[in-house]
Amino acid sequence: MDTEIKNAVSATDQDAQYDDKAKRLLGNKIILAHILVKTVDEFKGMNPKDVVSYIEGEPFISVVPVEPGLTNIEKIPSNDGLENGQRIVGMNTENAEINEGLVRFDIIFYVRMKDGISQVIVNVEAQKDEPSGYHILNRAVFYVSRLVSSQKERDFVKTNYNDIRRVFSIWVCMGMDESSMAYVHLAKDDLLGSYPWKGRLDLLNIVLIGISNELPEHDEKYELHRLLSTLLSMELTVDEKLGIIEKEYSIVVDGRIREDVSAMCNLSQGIKDNTLAEVIMTMHEKGYDSAQIAEIVKKTIEEVEAIIKKREPVLA
Repeated sequence: MDTEIKNAVSATDQDAQYDDKAKRLLGNKIILAHILVKTVDEFKGMNPKDVVSYIEGEPFISVVPVEPGLTNIEKIPSNDGLENGQRIVGMNTENAEINEGLVRFDIIFYVRMKDGISQVIVNVEAQKDEPSGYHILNRAVFYVSRLVSSQKERDFVKTNYNDIRRVFSIWVCMGMDESSMAYVHLAKDDLLGSYPWKGRLDLLNIVLIGISNELPEHDEKYELHRLLSTLLSMELTVDEKLGIIEKEYSIVVDGRIREDVSAMCNLSQGIKDNTLAEVIMTMHEKGYDSAQIAEIVKKTIEEVEAIIKKREPVLA
């Protein structure tokens, strides 16, 4: 394997590891509770610590396929596939090897409402930046539609459509020009008459959260954005991140959070180093000398030449 391929594989691996750690951080219940308080009407104004208990079980992180027909999997407890007269269907999390390479929901979990009876299904997706190959809202619409259609035979059976649970697909997009948040949902326009059609307009909910590169100020308006920006920043140190999380948000930093934050910071540095090396090699190939490159990238000549020596393929 030549140097160029090795570098590409290494960069891809670092990106994948960074994405995995980002999802693990966002998948902490206390972090999800902060997101719910700012996005789900039922919990607005509540203390996130009180919302944690409404999150049922452990969130599924990168294990549930998005593809139609694969989000559900039938669990057959007996020979006839029936238990108490009903077929049991759950989230498809058991065939990771069989479904290798499939697109999966980043984070998906059930939330019990304050009435103690009803539930909503919440999906959280993390994006490094706004995709250039497609419009992110279109993808969000697909995801939220899958969250509804996959409920058949799991959350409602046959034609019991009144049992459909509300769904939320929440997209956290980094690297945006400004901090933003948008709420996309169904609306009813009476074109003729005003017949009171029965049913719920609140079943499908999309929330788009834009995170800018700059850390937002400590202000109630940007409370969620500052937390998410802190967690996902590629610039802040481990101590800076943990300091903000603990002091400003009163989040108890356990071993898992500390480990994931530390790993993300290390991976961030590796990704930045790879990016800088690519810039240096591009300039070197275009004929810039080491002194010129060093001045532009703000490194010493020795550092620039060490990177060039490491990256240049050895001639046979």
